[in-house]
Amino acid sequence: MTQHPTQSPQFFLTAPSPCPYLEGQFERKVFTHLVGDKASEMNDLLTQGGFRRSQNIAYRPACETCRACVSVRILAQEFSASRNMRRVLQHNADLVGAMHDAEPSTEQYSLFRGYLDARHRRGGMSDMTVLDYAMMVEDTHVDTKVIEYRRRGPDTFITGKGQGELIAVALTDKMADGLSMVYSYFNPEFEERSLGTFMILDHIARARAMGLPHVYLGYWVNGSRKMNYKMRFMPQEHLGPKGWERYDSEAVTR
Repeated sequence: MTQHPTQSPQFFLTAPSPCPYLEGQFERKVFTHLVGDKASEMNDLLTQGGFRRSQNIAYRPACETCRACVSVRILAQEFSASRNMRRVLQHNADLVGAMHDAEPSTEQYSLFRGYLDARHRRGGMSDMTVLDYAMMVEDTHVDTKVIEYRRRGPDTFITGKGQGELIAVALTDKMADGLSMVYSYFNPEFEERSLGTFMILDHIARARAMGLPHVYLGYWVNGSRKMNYKMRFMPQEHLGPKGWERYDSEAVTR
């Protein structure tokens, strides 16, 4: 295998394929490999430039006729939770989140499998095996963490990993300027808890405690209803032709 210097990574372009978010559109991606002792530094730079990470690959949209995908990051230090978000936090006050090294477990996969079967049965990840899941978690050359959220009962004392019922998990990259949420999932039986919202709120709190300015949410896809939830976390910045710019929340007020 040919090895390339990490200081000058090579970028590749995928062939067009149907867009999973916008009907009738076709997506292409530009990508590179995140490997070597400079992988974390490269991941920081690329994420700040609108890339996302999947295992040891960093990618971003490079569609020929569409610019709907927009990189979004929350300004964690300025964030103030809405009344509804405070209710979500209160409803999940019995949960304890613990950050661990990126190590997969059968307990995680069981939760992940149930989430896919309930929420994304026809998605591109629907046929992932336990080995595929292990690769998703472990195949990283950057500072990746797993945050496990467990329910604390009246007779449960949570001392560390494996204690309490696991109901949600987030795979997260810790970067120099923030936390990047790579992937998250939860027990679909607890849908009324709004666990997706709760995990984002928890990441904002963690970023603030670490003194980090940003929480990266990936792409907001203009025109995709399933991505509208990202617009609720204000203030935030969007990456455009002039770089990162503060987004006007009035533009998304309904």
